[in-house]
Amino acid sequence: MIAIQETWTPERVDQLKIYFEAGLSCRDIAVNIGVSRNAVIGKLSRLNLTRTTPDERRARRKKSAAHAAQRATAKQQLRLLQAVYEQEPDDAPIVSANSCSLLELSEQRCRWPISTPGADDFCFCGNTPLGGMPYCSGHYRLAYQAGSRQRAMRG
Repeated sequence: MIAIQETWTPERVDQLKIYFEAGLSCRDIAVNIGVSRNAVIGKLSRLNLTRTTPDERRARRKKSAAHAAQRATAKQQLRLLQAVYEQEPDDAPIVSANSCSLLELSEQRCRWPISTPGADDFCFCGNTPLGGMPYCSGHYRLAYQAGSRQRAMRG
């Protein structure tokens, strides 16, 4: 009969705690104790040993909440784009009645370039952009054509 050697002897657990408190990485602890890195991570988890303070965990949760808010904003922007596609036909003319120069360009103006950079008639569309987006509804239809990937795959 083969004797199964216990991975976490009391001595190894003590070494683990000492190395952890000393700030060694899980990889370094594993090498020194003679177990796998995953074994070290698992044991630290079971012992509820962590290097983050409650303040750091709170900050991490807050950052995660901010990321969720950004995702929600992105979803709102996608819904706005879908509404534009449903309202305006793809071949509707785009009238850039508010064209502006680079110096006049701002977040409140469509950033779609008109003509060729360096040409005498080069300017930007200047129409009112969709909320939080860089282009007006007409130029969004050009920039983000619905189903363009599907057409390219069939082509």
